[in-house]
Amino acid sequence: MTTQLVGDLLILALAARVFGADAVALLRRLAAAGVRAGVNEMTRAERGEGR
Repeated sequence: MTTQLVGDLLILALAARVFGADAVALLRRLAAAGVRAGVNEMTRAERGEGR
């Protein structure tokens, strides 16, 4: 594990502890948005709609 990853995980754990369920819900929404963006990018590349 890199030190940056460890730092990010510590901040994530602290935010979840401080903000509770609200932070967890926000993180789930952000993760879902990231997955959707990745899937859209993959399907766009498959269709040949490159940059």
